[in-house]
Amino acid sequence: MTKKLIALFTLAAASAVAFAQATPAGLWRTIDDETKAEKSLVRLTDNGGVITGKVEKIIDPAKQNDLCTKCTDARKDQKVLGMTILEGVKKAAGEDHWDDGTILDPNNGKVYKVRLTPKDGGKTLQVRGFIGPFYRNQTWLRVE
Repeated sequence: MTKKLIALFTLAAASAVAFAQATPAGLWRTIDDETKAEKSLVRLTDNGGVITGKVEKIIDPAKQNDLCTKCTDARKDQKVLGMTILEGVKKAAGEDHWDDGTILDPNNGKVYKVRLTPKDGGKTLQVRGFIGPFYRNQTWLRVE
């Protein structure tokens, strides 16, 4: 009986870890969809079921002080490092993705609707930004 309980607890703990990793919350290495180069580290946090994302590190040392000169909202001319680029994302009911929020591309200042879909057991994150029928996909890699 004791062995069965230990096995049950082990399985439950492993399932909880797997479920936690299948959420977008965590630190992600962003990969440029055109150049395939690493761009930044973005921390996604879950605040009461709403995911937000902030640029925590910029990989290229020459871009550490870049400003969002093409932004058209309150982020105009603000530093990209430390900027919130993902807002208002929520888990889609009964689905394996999060959406209803927006993501900013600081390079062009455009704000896209966004869908986040964890893949590979939460090791990667498909990030789809779209405006109408047009979209861009990136695959981000989990750091933690």
